[in-house]
Amino acid sequence: MSVSPRPGPPPGPRPGPPPQSWSEDGAEDGGQPAVDAAVQAMANAANLAPADQIAQYEAAYQTLRETLATIDQA
Repeated sequence: MSVSPRPGPPPGPRPGPPPQSWSEDGAEDGGQPAVDAAVQAMANAANLAPADQIAQYEAAYQTLRETLATIDQA
């Protein structure tokens, strides 16, 4: 019995967060400073040794969890 391959996703934009809005000076509008710092820390972790990356990712994860908890409580 031969099974034909399943088609891939349709072309077009992928689901996910909406595009970020940027102000004229290049700063992101309406962001959370703690989230911005966590995202930057994860980007910087790419240049670290794997063992050091894990610590950076765990710290960023904790920051994001705490930030989301405070947003949910507001």
